[in-house]
Amino acid sequence: MTTAADAGLPDDSTSSGSAQDAATTVQLSAAPDRDAAARRAEDLFIDSFGYRPDGVWSAPGRVNIIGEHVDYQDGLCVPMAISHRCFAAAARTPTDRLRVRSAQSETVLDIDARDLAPGRVEGWPAYVAGVLWALRPHISGSTTQGMDIMIDGQVPLGAGLSSSAALECAVAEAIESLLSLSTSPLQRVQAAITAETDFAGASTGGLDQSASVLSRSGHALFLDCRDFSTRPVPWDLAGQDLALLITDTRAEHSHVDGEYTARRADSEQAARDLGVGTLRDVDPSALEEVLPTITDEVVRRRARHVITEIERVRAFDSLLASGTAREHVAELGALLDASHDSLRDDYEVTVDQLDVAVEAARGAGAHGARMTGGGFGGSTIAMVEAGEAQQVASAIAGAFAARGFAAPEFFLALPSEGAGQDR
Repeated sequence: MTTAADAGLPDDSTSSGSAQDAATTVQLSAAPDRDAAARRAEDLFIDSFGYRPDGVWSAPGRVNIIGEHVDYQDGLCVPMAISHRCFAAAARTPTDRLRVRSAQSETVLDIDARDLAPGRVEGWPAYVAGVLWALRPHISGSTTQGMDIMIDGQVPLGAGLSSSAALECAVAEAIESLLSLSTSPLQRVQAAITAETDFAGASTGGLDQSASVLSRSGHALFLDCRDFSTRPVPWDLAGQDLALLITDTRAEHSHVDGEYTARRADSEQAARDLGVGTLRDVDPSALEEVLPTITDEVVRRRARHVITEIERVRAFDSLLASGTAREHVAELGALLDASHDSLRDDYEVTVDQLDVAVEAARGAGAHGARMTGGGFGGSTIAMVEAGEAQQVASAIAGAFAARGFAAPEFFLALPSEGAGQDR
């Protein structure tokens, strides 16, 4: 099974050096300027297809601040969009041919859009073609579906920052505009989810796509995965001299694998054992009473993570509702720490690089740190004092060098706007 990573989206890896070199050469990477990136996508389209596109659309990657591996159990999450985005320059054509290319890959898709079906497209183009296929119920039967699309991805690959959702959602915005579909943002979210699960064959709960479409600048997004209702949550860390440091551990990860599927199956088994539709329905105050009724020890631990993680999201949201992040920095940090420990011990989705990054961040003074994303590689986040971000990053880099790991990549996360048209 292939993933969106096969598109060859930007991967600015750096080579590993000595502990001293890692500690003194750490840089906090910034996303490309959005307007310049949109112009680049437009130019790439012209170079590839020989004419000017009708427009350029983009969608961001995301980090999940808290609420991990609960979206497929009707859970609660608090993600935010980041400033790294995937761009789609596109134009409608008078045919039914769908032609898709990527600035980072030699793979080209050229197919009759009327022939789209699960299994007909392989590799990263499936994430693009799948969106058009998923939007078919909103397309008039007499409408031709031909279009040319150039993808230029700026979301780091393999980092757990949801490059696949950014790809799908940028394409959904382009198709919405090119075919004048009048779909709602939530319908585009659902189309992106369908494209990934039913067409590309990956397993996703919808958190990533919701964050990529529905996020607002300067805010996190409180997401109820039961009904996909959302509301913005003020998250102006920069205005409070705080920062969210992302560490891309460079440990490869993929959602289209047996581990993710196994965790999802375990959580579903736990819900059946407890006689509930999803683990969201379990009263957390009765946790110690209900957990022993699950006979399988592994399934029991999986249930404990999901139930307690949903409760941690409620606590996180309540703290932000009652004051600023600065006012509750210690409590918020403790929730981040508890989330990681649960993902490590009960859900078992961390790897050495994730654990080392979290421990190094905590040791260097971070208020709280945790893995983010599906796990088995990817990234961590750490809530730090703005003036200490470099210091914390250097400590993580030194810990990686001491263990012989490849040098990590660091980003400062800024809560950004969701998907939309750029040009």
